[in-house]
Amino acid sequence: MYKKKPYFIVFEGVEGCGKSFQSKKLFLKLRKNFSTILTREPGGTKSAELIRRLILDDYFKKNDKNKFDKYTDTLLYLAARNEHVNSKIKPALKKGKIVICDRFTDSTQAYQVYGKKVKKSFISNIHNIILQKIRPNLVFILKVDQKSALKRLAKRKNKNRYDIFSKNFYRKVQKYFLKISKNKKNYIILDSSSNTKDLEKKIYEIVLQRLKNG
Repeated sequence: MYKKKPYFIVFEGVEGCGKSFQSKKLFLKLRKNFSTILTREPGGTKSAELIRRLILDDYFKKNDKNKFDKYTDTLLYLAARNEHVNSKIKPALKKGKIVICDRFTDSTQAYQVYGKKVKKSFISNIHNIILQKIRPNLVFILKVDQKSALKRLAKRKNKNRYDIFSKNFYRKVQKYFLKISKNKKNYIILDSSSNTKDLEKKIYEIVLQRLKNG
């Protein structure tokens, strides 16, 4: 028996791990029986998507002098998150909906703190204000082998800034995602090197069990 209650699910991982694919598959299954929304970061709302475009376009500027400083870049991500949380995530949770999000705060830790060396305290202080009590109930970390990830990225027609980092960068970021999830009950690590029906089924069954147990 499933009671109507808010539930926040996040998919995290490096580029090419299949998180967007799996989050969509989960959404299509859950919406048959539950009030569910699918969203993403950066983005998710009209205003946040405008900020997303600024962030992604900035990476392709050839002259480094014209690029955003790493703290400006981080503030744009956090501004997009503030819009997203206030306009979409929080209202949906208040209505007792299930929210599935492609990326959230762990990506900021992995890419901005670990990748760009932005001070963790800088982000944490802002998160304390914009997130308040909003925390994921369940986070799926999708672990992928490099060969599978690169093969998927090569097939993408529209690439963004995160699709063209070095292999070493992806490897280090994945290790950081795994470090974040260590010894946390609401984190599930799954191998997504093969985006099979079995993986979709496993994710769905885990979510149903969590919803049932509260």
